[in-house]
Amino acid sequence: MPATAQDDARNLKEKIFTAALGVFAEHGLAGARMEQIAGEAQTTKRMVVYYFKTKDSLYQAVLQHVYTRIRETEQQLGLEKLPPVEALVALVKWSVEYHAGHADYMRIICMENMQRGKWLSASAQLKPLNRSALSIVENILQRGQQAAIFASGLDPRDVHRLISSFSFYQVSNFYSFNNLFGEGPLPEIDDPQLVKHNSEIAIKAVLRFVMA
Repeated sequence: MPATAQDDARNLKEKIFTAALGVFAEHGLAGARMEQIAGEAQTTKRMVVYYFKTKDSLYQAVLQHVYTRIRETEQQLGLEKLPPVEALVALVKWSVEYHAGHADYMRIICMENMQRGKWLSASAQLKPLNRSALSIVENILQRGQQAAIFASGLDPRDVHRLISSFSFYQVSNFYSFNNLFGEGPLPEIDDPQLVKHNSEIAIKAVLRFVMA
């Protein structure tokens, strides 16, 4: 295949993938249609099937991509170079900001939870891939404990869960929370002031939880 044709094929596959991520985030696996994905990608259903075979396999690829990008970005923070408190603050701040800035990713994860983790449990790659999230927290906690800053006996899973709960809630419950309790016009989900406010709350809660 000539180089130009290879580039065209790669670009089309990426367009289909991007379209699928948006459609799955909006409609879930059950509600998404291959014709709809094809329309968003400005191609045909035949080409979607050619590259991804089935809707299930395309969804699995999107789910894998979502978790891979989250973990890759997290590992690029270089938190091991920061003192433990600064590292933990940076991790929480990044998590809140990343969730707000990638709402479609979080909706994909919401949909997977609505399916009771069916595809996550079937994947041989995703559990090892996500181990890095706990390793990062574990490293920060150990360094903080060695400096007598953090309490002993902390489970990295609990700290990760606490960080994730603040980060994820702001996206998963954004519309219900703000329509019920908000004042004035509905803000954007990634509104800088709102994200900053949520970050500050999360940082305070996490630090209180871990401090000796």
